[in-house]
Amino acid sequence: MRNLRVGVARGGPSSEYEVSLKTGGEILRHLPEKYKGVDLLFDKKSNWHSWGYPKKPHQIFAPERGGVDIVFNALHGEFGEDGRAQQLFESFNIPYTGSQIAPSAFAMKKHLARDMFLRHGLKIPRGFVLKKDENEKWDAEYFAGRVFNSMPPLWVVKPGAAGSSVGVSICKSFSELVLGIGNAGKYGNVVLVEEFIKGVEATCGILEDFRGEREYTLPIIEIVPTKENFFGYDSKYSGSTREICPAGFERKVKREIENMAKEAHRALGCRHYSRADFIVSDRGVFLLEVNTLPGLTSESLFPKAASAAGLEFPALLDHIISLALNRH
Repeated sequence: MRNLRVGVARGGPSSEYEVSLKTGGEILRHLPEKYKGVDLLFDKKSNWHSWGYPKKPHQIFAPERGGVDIVFNALHGEFGEDGRAQQLFESFNIPYTGSQIAPSAFAMKKHLARDMFLRHGLKIPRGFVLKKDENEKWDAEYFAGRVFNSMPPLWVVKPGAAGSSVGVSICKSFSELVLGIGNAGKYGNVVLVEEFIKGVEATCGILEDFRGEREYTLPIIEIVPTKENFFGYDSKYSGSTREICPAGFERKVKREIENMAKEAHRALGCRHYSRADFIVSDRGVFLLEVNTLPGLTSESLFPKAASAAGLEFPALLDHIISLALNRH
């Protein structure tokens, strides 16, 4: 009996291309021996390659034509996490890891996710959604004026649809707000401006059907950046943070984070696994966002939390693949 062919989809057209390459590379290196890993690169021009050779989608995703049996989705950001990759996989009726089309699209569009969280009673920072028409240019000064007159500083400015803290800035003055909106606006037609909440950053991963629990909460990680005043892109992937796992919060706070992570996972309809980010402050615990495809690089938080729970990386990959196979 041949080994199951696991296609690891990585790359993509988004600003998270390099992170996706790292995630996919780690997965390919650590797949258990019972699987045959197949490197599926989706380049920045939206062309597929299998082990470096150009391929059409039907040559990759149709098992009856010699394609892979299952896709491990390691694509981050645009295309990989916004529902479009999921739509492609489903068009070939092939099992794939991670959330399905609608939850992926909702989670990726932060303003829509905020609406879902509010409807489920989850505590989130006060925010301002800025939108422009498709063909317009960002008038950052105009939008900054709207925010400045409605919400006092400090502000956290982020693209409406990007991950890995790409394009995120903390602004304390009008001029910084103009620059922050202009920078975030490079990544799409929606920019989200939220109140800055002083506190401790934390993250909590959810892994489905593990140790008898429908949604198992991995140990909470407390994040202490050493170079930046928030957990930005550089600190996420340069190792310039101190990550405390399990976190040292008091039991009541831990339970609140775990319950909110589960509720956020359910609110969006996530599947297989997810990771929710929080701020723990004097005003309580605030949910920031949910990542439906947490990074799986050597610096990533999800595998670190899984390891702290006694689930090493190959076993984690095996569990996620099993979830995708069993629920196809």
